[in-house]
Amino acid sequence: MQDLERGVARFQRDVFPAKTELFTRLATAHQPATLFISCSDARVVPELITQSEPGELFVIRTAGNLVPAYAPGSPDGVAAGIEYAVAVLGVSDIVVCGHSGCGAMTAVADGLDPAALPALADWLRHADASRNRTTTAETGAGKVAALVRQNVLAQMANLATHPSVARALAAKTVTLHGWIYDIGTGTVAELDATGRLSALAV
Repeated sequence: MQDLERGVARFQRDVFPAKTELFTRLATAHQPATLFISCSDARVVPELITQSEPGELFVIRTAGNLVPAYAPGSPDGVAAGIEYAVAVLGVSDIVVCGHSGCGAMTAVADGLDPAALPALADWLRHADASRNRTTTAETGAGKVAALVRQNVLAQMANLATHPSVARALAAKTVTLHGWIYDIGTGTVAELDATGRLSALAV
């Protein structure tokens, strides 16, 4: 906790004064262009990976970067965040970002004792489609890497079930992107519809 408190002090002393104009504008304006959906893993920091300034990304983080398919009448914080980003903020891009060494996908690949971690087991059921899309020939780290890729594609499909996203896709006002971030190398690759990776075009 002391490290966090020292961090706040450094932010207030060094960072905030250097960006006073930005924070003054952000105090009354919230217009991010991108909804970024990533894993809750502490090693994955969307603003750091993309070198984005405050106010540029609307971020949703969940274990395994999972996006439950839309379910009418079911309270869902992820669905609420998606709807707000698309229908109110009007983001033009949505990124679903998986990552290497994902603990959630490792648990899906290896199996998880629902008695030991019942809440996590329930949540990871949203990755059933991802597991079903992964070939059984893969083993070990290769199996997890394949599952990470297929999971990003499955979550993009789930995104399209949300009415706000479906409307924006039909109107061509939003574009979906699937990314894979490799923690050890810092590389980010984009997935095509078949699950193949290619380096981001810059």
